[in-house]
Amino acid sequence: MPYQLLELPLGLRLWPQTAEEKTLPFVEGYTFSPLENTTDSYRFAIMVNAGRVSQTLAALAPKLPEETFFILEFYHDGQSADQSQNPTPTTYYSPYLPTIEILETIEPFLPRLIHDGFVGFGLANNREGIELFYSEEKVLTCFTGNHLRITNLLSSMQIPNRPDLQFPTDTGHDHLSLLCHQRKSLPEPFCAMTETDLDYANFCNELTESLDMYPVEDDFTFFLSKKEQDQIEARLETHPEYAEFADDDFGGLLLDWNDFVDECAAAFQGDLWEYQQGLKLRDLIEFVIDGVAAPLGGKIREIVSETDQTLQQNLIDCRKRLDPPCDGLPIREDHFWHQGIVRNQGVPLRRDLIRQGWYNR
Repeated sequence: MPYQLLELPLGLRLWPQTAEEKTLPFVEGYTFSPLENTTDSYRFAIMVNAGRVSQTLAALAPKLPEETFFILEFYHDGQSADQSQNPTPTTYYSPYLPTIEILETIEPFLPRLIHDGFVGFGLANNREGIELFYSEEKVLTCFTGNHLRITNLLSSMQIPNRPDLQFPTDTGHDHLSLLCHQRKSLPEPFCAMTETDLDYANFCNELTESLDMYPVEDDFTFFLSKKEQDQIEARLETHPEYAEFADDDFGGLLLDWNDFVDECAAAFQGDLWEYQQGLKLRDLIEFVIDGVAAPLGGKIREIVSETDQTLQQNLIDCRKRLDPPCDGLPIREDHFWHQGIVRNQGVPLRRDLIRQGWYNR
């Protein structure tokens, strides 16, 4: 059997195997399994020839909701070349946009996104619990709650289910940017492009500007299925103040809480009202935790646990309270985020605390 049956993108080069090593057959196919920490979602890992990646994405795209956000991962200058550390790419999200608009925007960039070894990209809708992502390891993953629809589609494209499918990540390999290749050796459309066009830092920055993308922390990751989001929506609709958030992506609210705590750790630059809005966001999260099924409530509490701990360690004067608990919350305990104030206060917050008499209590 030939060593490599799969046509890999230009950005991935396998290491030569020694005579003692077992030859791995790389072929088209997919695996799927239940997604960790969910009961109704699945993770697909799909390998297809580089020339079929665009076709596969185009076939999967109609399964996406009308609105999605674009995900882009790439290394900034110097990151990928630093061998003294284990560099990680920076992840960017776009706002929610019409899916067709995103696909039209990325279409001129698609061959470079697929073939460059330092770039990963995808589309997702957290509210609908679906994500497509083509990683820098050149594996296409799909998170979905409707696995039968995906298996039928892949079967129609003659992409077989192979539970023992081998991935290039199962053996030694190098990542290459398009600039690593001699220009004469590059196929169309790359051989006609300038070095500036081929440089992933340039075309990725162009994409982030075109789609108004922003960096996100890659260590604060989670997945909520559509059914879980439906439970959360039903809970929020029972509260007169929170009902307006019921249709929102709850994952976005969790990210907002994480961002608020990060700002508090650095030095909160907002005023007292803005600070209290952050606390109300945590009240909303607690309201959801207390009112959904126990497994989902425990999952959400686990998601925010590290963020909560970060804020708790940053609070001082914890014998004082800014305000009473929000109406609608079970008053079974004095939640820690209402006790004390953050240590690192910007001028507006400190000014308002002085006016309120916080330091005279």
